[in-house]
Amino acid sequence: MTTTIATRVRDRAAALPDRVAMREKDLGIWQEVTWADYWDRVLDVGHALLSLGVEAGDRVAIHSENRREWLFTDVGTVAVRAVTVGLYPTNPVPEVRHLLADSGARVLIAEDQEQVDKALAVAAELPELTTIVYLEPRGIARRYTDPRLLSWPAFLERGRAHRRAHPGAVEARMAAARPDDVATLVYTSGTTGPPKGAMLTVANVEFAISVLVEGGGFTDPPPTDRDVTLSYLPLCHVAERVFTVWFNAAVGVQVNFAESIDTVQQNLREVQPTILFGVPRIWEKVLAGVTIRMANATPLKRANHRLWMAVAGRIGRTLVRTGGVHTPATRALSAVGSVFMYRALRDRLGLRLVRYAASGAAPIAPDVLEFFMGIGVPMHEVYGMTENSAVATANRPGRIRLGTVGEPHPGVELRIDDATGEILTRHPGTFAGYWNNPAATARTVDADGWLHTGDVGEWVDGTHVRITDRLKDIIITSGGKNIAPSEIENALKASPYIKEAVVVGDRRNYLTALIGIELDTVGDWAQRRRIAYTTYRDLSERPEVVALVQAEVDRVNERFAKVEAIRRFRMLPKELDHEDGELTATQKVKRAAIQDMFADLVDDMYARAA
Repeated sequence: MTTTIATRVRDRAAALPDRVAMREKDLGIWQEVTWADYWDRVLDVGHALLSLGVEAGDRVAIHSENRREWLFTDVGTVAVRAVTVGLYPTNPVPEVRHLLADSGARVLIAEDQEQVDKALAVAAELPELTTIVYLEPRGIARRYTDPRLLSWPAFLERGRAHRRAHPGAVEARMAAARPDDVATLVYTSGTTGPPKGAMLTVANVEFAISVLVEGGGFTDPPPTDRDVTLSYLPLCHVAERVFTVWFNAAVGVQVNFAESIDTVQQNLREVQPTILFGVPRIWEKVLAGVTIRMANATPLKRANHRLWMAVAGRIGRTLVRTGGVHTPATRALSAVGSVFMYRALRDRLGLRLVRYAASGAAPIAPDVLEFFMGIGVPMHEVYGMTENSAVATANRPGRIRLGTVGEPHPGVELRIDDATGEILTRHPGTFAGYWNNPAATARTVDADGWLHTGDVGEWVDGTHVRITDRLKDIIITSGGKNIAPSEIENALKASPYIKEAVVVGDRRNYLTALIGIELDTVGDWAQRRRIAYTTYRDLSERPEVVALVQAEVDRVNERFAKVEAIRRFRMLPKELDHEDGELTATQKVKRAAIQDMFADLVDDMYARAA
């Protein structure tokens, strides 16, 4: 029988039925789901899908925050050889229309009234969508009459009835699974066009598990069922699918679902995970929170913080030079620092037990990595993308190179194109192509099987890979200088006062930037100086705030060559938003859209010679 995430969950339930597989808060109390419960619910979902006529290869969409039902549906869908399609909770109606229509989803699992409303708004354009299962009944059960609607309890009851009438039907489907079955469609962020559905097969997923989980591609030693993780990033993103679904199914890592993205900090303190993945924005937010709390602390606490942060900086910089290995001096400093600050700080941040922390999905500022390494959080930058099943490179414990995304994993061929600098990968995790888009597939995977990642990089010490930017984002100034904007932007965003930075300068004679402030941090800074403001725009336009940002820009400019310096900047008048088309669902800036939307600000920066 072909191994899938469904067979893995089944086998773990048989071997350790009473071990806790996942936990989720209900009315403030953590509720446990054992492996036996997990598999039982997967069977109910699988039979319910069969009762609705779902065939092998049909698509089942999930539009929900991270929760138990997401995993029940994902694994149940794979069990009946159907295809899971994840939607971001923040997807606006036009994107919901595109994702459901493009995938041809037959069944949609929608979390609540908000997500149901989005689907119903475009349901007339989705002839293949026959059933919408809602998880939360509030606002739906007594007010909506659409015949496609089905409550989660009613959906499960259909499954139980089918299970009684057709025992073994799900298991029979599982037995027929093939390695080339498409297990999931993961839609790309769509920074330059409509999102495309990347097809990941059963074989792709199993290769990723063999390298990243069982092979210890990230952690050393590899994860076990004694490890604990917090699930909070969208599960439709391949990175969170790795750390939540695949880690859990493969080796039994216990999953704890955050109540919401807004409660992550509180949930981290409660759960104290041992393995934690975050995108750069999350790590930057944690660091900004520390900055705010210390700014409002007593003078004695602020002095203590400055002292031990200086020591942490020394520790972090040393660890960077040694590849993450302590010297006798840093070990002693860490031990003393833990007594006076670091242990308490890690506990307050929910990072006390973390043995492996990773940052990925976008470049992160070295200053942020150094901070976490300095206070005793073992941070590692990793790299992968949907199209290669998240398998490319990683900084391994003891072999860290700051500013790089690490070394290629075992079994991964990686080369850098001599002409363009583009990173290419080749291995069994390379996706099967884009759903219904052979032309885009041919542009991405060449005839020799090399995946063109679209990322520009270079080798460091002949072993580690450094990503300089996206190929399409490289700025070529009017003087012919090639500049990677992301490195400058990340240096700016390392400031606790800057949330967004978009460098502009293609075919121009100097660089400028559109900058968005970090509202919480700058707001706290302004209140302590009795600077009154009413709105985000009002705060960002205050002369004192502009001067604050100018100082941060000046600081960053000192680190770069003159041609890479930001000559002028303008403050964004609003926080960038996914629904307004300024960000992708993964919070990546849509550069072209930003420059079009704020063309007046860009034109003003180039209105007169510098």
